[in-house]
Amino acid sequence: MNIAFLASGYRMAGQAEPAFNAPLDWAVRWAVTLFLENKFYLLFSFLFGYSFTLQLGSAARQGRRFTPMFVRRLGGLFVLGMAHAVLLFPGDILTTYAAVGIALLVLRRITPRAAVLLAAGLTALLALAFVLLAVMTSAGLDMSHTVADTAAEAARSDAALVGGFAQIVEEHVRKLSLILVLRVFFQGPAVLAACLIGLAVGKLGLLHDTTAHRNALRKLQWIGFTVGLSGALFYTASAWTGTAHKFWGEAVDLVTAPLLAAAYAATFLRLLPRLPRLGHILAAPGRMALSNYLAQSLICSLIFTGYGFALMDRVSPPLEVLIACAVFAAQVGYSRWWLRRHRYGPVEWWLRHLTYWRRPASAVIQPDG
Repeated sequence: MNIAFLASGYRMAGQAEPAFNAPLDWAVRWAVTLFLENKFYLLFSFLFGYSFTLQLGSAARQGRRFTPMFVRRLGGLFVLGMAHAVLLFPGDILTTYAAVGIALLVLRRITPRAAVLLAAGLTALLALAFVLLAVMTSAGLDMSHTVADTAAEAARSDAALVGGFAQIVEEHVRKLSLILVLRVFFQGPAVLAACLIGLAVGKLGLLHDTTAHRNALRKLQWIGFTVGLSGALFYTASAWTGTAHKFWGEAVDLVTAPLLAAAYAATFLRLLPRLPRLGHILAAPGRMALSNYLAQSLICSLIFTGYGFALMDRVSPPLEVLIACAVFAAQVGYSRWWLRRHRYGPVEWWLRHLTYWRRPASAVIQPDG
């Protein structure tokens, strides 16, 4: 999902790259927006909330004080996120997780029912905010820059990002200042809502035995793929064709994207037990998700910015997708190689060191004999 925004100043400005207008280019844009955009950060956020319950349980079993450990972990995430945002990608989400983690810490004794209700309330309020923006815009209030201004902004960004180190960092910092309000008032609550659902699922232990919830998973697939894809289609049309106002599309997407994300999760939970080899292949990059996330931004920065080949807005959307798939395939192989020699990924090792305030074992313990 991120590669398009790493590869183009126009995409960061909310526009299609003007150099690529072929039917295949538009087919890829539509497909990525329809099936991927605003779905997978929700899955990661769900897992962040779910893993929070696992960490709570682990600390309780070991008799450790949870709050100091978790605060150190959040501090580490914030430092990593700021470095990532300033040096590589201002669209970083780790700083958002660090802020949302504080809210989870405050709400850690919340009941599963209350967590779900709070998540639904946050989602409804966000959707209402976009509805209000849509109504205000329809009434004649200009809520955004002109297309010409946006195009000029994108061209300016491209020129900075193919420059030297200082220019790249300055441009990233400038973008961070522009999207700060969106992060605080829109992405943050959406991430918190998904985290709260993960927290509720973790407290109820619903993923301990997924075979006991087959009917629920089927219902999630049915509802998610029908309602979720319908909402995603409306959002995609509003984003790329202008046939529906963009703010209306955002409002619909806020409500329906979690359903499509849930359908994806339910599909994997039902499919992977039948395909153990696929699960084994995906387990290694999953265990190194943080290292791989940061490495993807580094690799893309070397391809697209002045750090390396400076190919900003010179790579078509289909080729971007192929590059993304190739990078992930390489990371699957690298992750498996690394974890045969180490217990944790490199960034995971550092974060664990900070969390527990002691050096974790790095080598894999070989079985006797």
